Amino acid sequence: MKKKKIAIFFCKRIKDHTCIACAKCFKAIPLKNGKFANHEEEIEVVAMTDCGDCPGLAMPRVPMICKVVEGLGNQVDAIHFGTCVTLAKEHGECPLDLDALKGKLEAKLNIPVILGTHDYI
Repeated sequence: MKKKKIAIFFCKRIKDHTCIACAKCFKAIPLKNGKFANHEEEIEVVAMTDCGDCPGLAMPRVPMICKVVEGLGNQVDAIHFGTCVTLAKEHGECPLDLDALKGKLEAKLNIPVILGTHDYI
């Protein structure tokens, strides 16, 4: 069975405060918890890094990471912005316009961008 190869972008500022070492994402992936349920295939994480920090460097950073993955002979089939990013936007002062970023990245990269990862708080 073909695997869905994903890249996960986490919030640089709060990652290890809300979820040490992305443990919640790693628990949720095989269980297809939360937004990981969007994938029918088995999930393989091919890249995991931060958003680029505030004030919002994700737009240049995400395509760069996808190119790095391709240069290593792999691919990114979907991008997830972690639950930590959506929480930073909802409850913190994250400057990202996630909906606009999602649209721009999907248009540029022609792959789905999913806002969120797991349902664990």
